[in-house]
Amino acid sequence: MPDSILQLKNASIYQGESLVLTDVNVEINKGDFVYLIGKTGTGKSSFMKTLYGDLPLKEGEGHIVDYNLKTLKEKEIPFLRRKLGVVFQDFKLLNDRTINDNLLFVLKATGWKDKTEMNTRVEEVLTKTDMKTKGFKFPHELSGGEQQRIAIARALLNNPELIIADEPTGNLDPQTSIEVMEVLQDINKNGNTILMATHDYALLLKYPSKTLKCDDNAVFEVVQRKN
Repeated sequence: MPDSILQLKNASIYQGESLVLTDVNVEINKGDFVYLIGKTGTGKSSFMKTLYGDLPLKEGEGHIVDYNLKTLKEKEIPFLRRKLGVVFQDFKLLNDRTINDNLLFVLKATGWKDKTEMNTRVEEVLTKTDMKTKGFKFPHELSGGEQQRIAIARALLNNPELIIADEPTGNLDPQTSIEVMEVLQDINKNGNTILMATHDYALLLKYPSKTLKCDDNAVFEVVQRKN
């Protein structure tokens, strides 16, 4: 049996009182790389937000990294998020501190105590994303692509079981998008499971993988044609 990281059964996704997606049946297994595509306004962000506890799951069943989304309590959300790495389109780095301090801040906030272990972990994730020499810099001193690599490094800090990347190349030019994508591909090859929302169909062609599409209040798997 493959290890299921995410399972939604007959789930309905709401944004406030509005029904966004209905009858969602999705399964993602350990080690998968899955794209989530769809036009703006079709529910991609609401789908993602439901997974990390920003929106409640009101109908259907949902399990993610050993948490039941249907019965998820407010106080459990920080623990759920420790098992997830979330990468945003706009990086969400803290501009008043260096890259190292950005990453140490996350470790402190998620319960790490030992200074040496924390510094070692920061060095490990920066090495993984090819940013080892940039730790002393401030976010504004880095290019968009470099900032996104740091955002990916931050998502890796707690060895997440699932990385949720919401339009991670949305603000980047095509060449930089490919560089960021290569980082995500390497991370996936190392065993991390990734769910990535994207508008960038060129990336889907270059790096084909399982693809889910949001359209017409539904989520369904798209079968990519092999050339």
